[in-house]
Amino acid sequence: MTRPPTAGQRRVIDAADPVTGRLRGTEAQLAALVKRGLAFRHPRPPHDHFLTPVGHRIRDAAPEADESAAAETTTSTTTASNSTSASASASGVFAARIGGEEETGVAPAVRTREVHSAWQGLLELRRMTNPDGSVERPCGWERTHLVRAAALALEAAGHRPAAGQGTEGYRVRVTPQPEAVAVRDPDGEALRACAGTLERAGWQVSEHKEPRTGASYLLASPRRT
Repeated sequence: MTRPPTAGQRRVIDAADPVTGRLRGTEAQLAALVKRGLAFRHPRPPHDHFLTPVGHRIRDAAPEADESAAAETTTSTTTASNSTSASASASGVFAARIGGEEETGVAPAVRTREVHSAWQGLLELRRMTNPDGSVERPCGWERTHLVRAAALALEAAGHRPAAGQGTEGYRVRVTPQPEAVAVRDPDGEALRACAGTLERAGWQVSEHKEPRTGASYLLASPRRT
């Protein structure tokens, strides 16, 4: 079994950007993380280092879970270029609001700054990982984290997520369709505004109606071209 990261390596991992997974550290520290499969060096200038999926899981997990996560390093490095994390965890990592959660208790101004920073980080990830460097089109991470990616685009544009059960605001949910999420909002005008935001963020959007209730909802998929 692969050893968990050292205390020094853990500090570098914990300090990674919460959305992009970009790392900061000495060349020796970063090289050690790459050797262990916890980070990768981006092939394009400026050749920054980013967490691999296992690196993200170690960063998001409680310290006692490091050993089990690290054991997966040998199978994860091939997907490293699509990695990042917008998942909530006990360590306080940023999470886009998908709608239906309880209020976070974070001051609105603080939350606005967090969301703005996360969105800018995602745009940078697009620039770094899309082959043509485009920020107009979703990247690989967004296609593997559909709900969080769509929710971040909506929250960053100022749309209001539903708080708790039975309240107005958007809700982003998984669907049986590959690479598609459903977006619902009981306010028709707000729903159409969500569609416009997602389209501008590089998503393909279509409006549909629930067969039984007739309520409108959106299906959204990240564009590839």
